[in-house]
Amino acid sequence: MKQMEVTIMGQSYLLGCPPGGETALTTAVAQVDREMSAIRDAGKVKARERIAVLAALNLAYQLAETPKETSTEAPREASSSMPVSSAEVDTLIKRLDEALGHDGQLL
Repeated sequence: MKQMEVTIMGQSYLLGCPPGGETALTTAVAQVDREMSAIRDAGKVKARERIAVLAALNLAYQLAETPKETSTEAPREASSSMPVSSAEVDTLIKRLDEALGHDGQLL
């Protein structure tokens, strides 16, 4: 496995990368860096750990909202592919906002 040095929010990381995965890893790192930097630059959250959690949640939410492409892959287990209602998403966001307290809102 190849190792690549990347920078996210000014901090260097050494990451493992499968052969041929350099472009995908570089794209993912750029997306994470943009998301984390935007949260930091908004000024509401200062702790790097909280910024990382918010960025991960925002990216996961965006991914969940992206229309699914048809695939020839085998179907996943029923528990992992069950649709989530917007009421469930709203409830989850509210719970996350309460947990984050004064550090900032998720959305």
